[in-house]
Amino acid sequence: MTDFLIGKNKIHFIGIGGSGMYPLAQILHSKGFSLTGSDNNMTDTITSVKKMGIPFFLKHDASNIGGADLIVYSAAIMKDNPELKAARDKNIETRERSELLGLVSSLYDNAVCISGTHGKTTASSMVAHIFLADNIDISAVIGGKLKAIGGSGKVGNSNIFICEACEFNDTFLKLEPNTALILNIDEDHMDYFKTMDNLIESFSKFCGATTDRVIYNGDDKNTVKAVDNSHFCGKKITFGWNDGNMFYPENINQISDFETGFTLMHDGLNLTDITIRTPGTHNILNAVAACAAAISCGCSLNSLKKGLYSFTGVGRRFERLYSNKGITIVDDYAHHPLEISAVLKTAKQMNFKRIIAVHQPFTYSRTAALLTKFAKALNIADQVILTPIMGGREVNTYGVTTEQLAEKIDGAQVINTFEEIAEYIIKYAKHGDLIITLGCGDINKAAKLIVNLLHTTFKK
Repeated sequence: MTDFLIGKNKIHFIGIGGSGMYPLAQILHSKGFSLTGSDNNMTDTITSVKKMGIPFFLKHDASNIGGADLIVYSAAIMKDNPELKAARDKNIETRERSELLGLVSSLYDNAVCISGTHGKTTASSMVAHIFLADNIDISAVIGGKLKAIGGSGKVGNSNIFICEACEFNDTFLKLEPNTALILNIDEDHMDYFKTMDNLIESFSKFCGATTDRVIYNGDDKNTVKAVDNSHFCGKKITFGWNDGNMFYPENINQISDFETGFTLMHDGLNLTDITIRTPGTHNILNAVAACAAAISCGCSLNSLKKGLYSFTGVGRRFERLYSNKGITIVDDYAHHPLEISAVLKTAKQMNFKRIIAVHQPFTYSRTAALLTKFAKALNIADQVILTPIMGGREVNTYGVTTEQLAEKIDGAQVINTFEEIAEYIIKYAKHGDLIITLGCGDINKAAKLIVNLLHTTFKK
């Protein structure tokens, strides 16, 4: 990859507070680059930006880019953003965030890139925990807030770089992986990929760009097809549920709602006993995948045990926000039918009387394409509340509505605002209820409103 940072003295980040932007700013700042940044909202991340001594502008304005010779922007930034327009008018070089991430990955001897339709953030966080438990000072870019690294990114002194590799718009093809982990391949982002064959082909290209080792789900047909069709010539390592894979779990033991034990096996040999503190059978497989990746990179068995036991989850992944008076509030990023199904099945196995799911559909294309599958997944809950669809970057050319989804779900209600949802929950929640907000938009704001109202109610 061409090093477009050469000769750049001042770099401006549009949307520096984003979870994918801030870690890259951390890394470049540590390497001595002069940075500035802008964003529309004051957040904890922006507070961290300012503590680093990076000049920050609370508003997007053309004047913010003065003196910059490179502009970095995220995919969320619109083409008519005043800073982006000013940069192009002045012929200042611009690069999308994924391009910078790709360049950063090339700066490390071992870039461990975690991909897959589901589980990337959790598996990446587990891998990071294992390396940290082995006293390896990693650098990392993770798509969620992880307490162990103080947020979504970390700058370390080792040659290890851990990052999520997202397939959206083929952004992961800009990375230069030394170690690639593929968790699964499932139908998503079809507004871009159009067909499953195209999606699988992109993962094949991702494998082909990897230099040393590919660790992949040997039980997932799409993943196996992608690896088999790739031009990858390095070491192939499989993980899965059974002994047809190189790494797999045995002796699975449900210790409590939030603790599960299992024996990590490798080619028929008992490696070590593991206890994870994240609920759900899907997280057992995430843990096995993380172990396979960490072992292949030289981590000790003790670090597997220590690292995974210390991991209690990442922000917005079955994150407990409240538990009092018999009512529990959980927030989860799940936004695909299989993810929602996994989360709700996990919840059903716990000791709650009712599961109330509050779901915000995200993007019109995904909702339209997977409408029936969303309905089937959400029907696992005892009660379902839906918000209007959050379109994100899209225009609703599909004619899809939340009401169409609600019609397919027993007793589902559509409630238009987060404030109304919070008031409804406060009025109808009972002892023994789990209320879980689901979605990758801003549905977590509804969860926080519910928690705030519960605190106020029980103070009276």
